[in-house]
Amino acid sequence: MEIRNVMPAEELAAETVVSAAFGEPRDGRVVQMMRALQTSGAARASLVAVVDEELVGHVGLSRGWVDARRELVEVVVLSPLSVRPDFQGRGVGTALVAAALETAGDRGAPAVFLEGSPHYYGRRGFSSASALGFDRPSTRIPDPGFQVALLSSYQPWMVGQLVYPEAFWTTGTVGLRDPELEQVEAQIASWRAGEQGPGGGAAGGSS
Repeated sequence: MEIRNVMPAEELAAETVVSAAFGEPRDGRVVQMMRALQTSGAARASLVAVVDEELVGHVGLSRGWVDARRELVEVVVLSPLSVRPDFQGRGVGTALVAAALETAGDRGAPAVFLEGSPHYYGRRGFSSASALGFDRPSTRIPDPGFQVALLSSYQPWMVGQLVYPEAFWTTGTVGLRDPELEQVEAQIASWRAGEQGPGGGAAGGSS
């Protein structure tokens, strides 16, 4: 497997991987977000995973900001991460996340943010952004899913609210809306209640 920058001739193939991974049509919201990030100048990197000369995965990095007390700090937002369905579970996503973090670090970004499963991303260099003093760009992002990886140029004063680029808002790709948001919040509440079950302490082993 090779991880590299997408080539101009591969952009449509990358969009096909993204739409398949998200179960959306070719012009779905996530692909529209990718295009809007590119045309607005907010895109910072577009990496693909290639196996036997076929694109099987993609990850995008875009510009965001942390509104710290001292000054506005430019950071990176990882979105979307996509793996072709027939290649999921083979380490493609893990390799793309690692490459994305390396790319962001090489470009001097102090932090990389995303919305996603803490169980998946927690094993790949990310942790709770709220616990580290950051505020979500929207309350529609379930708090456990607000994740950050701090990089070598990060300094302790660089905390505050994360500000998304405009493309995320115009394409409706920020957080969740009801009824999906209600369902996820109910799942989180049930999980937290289970943690504090009889006998106290954390329940079960975390993945």
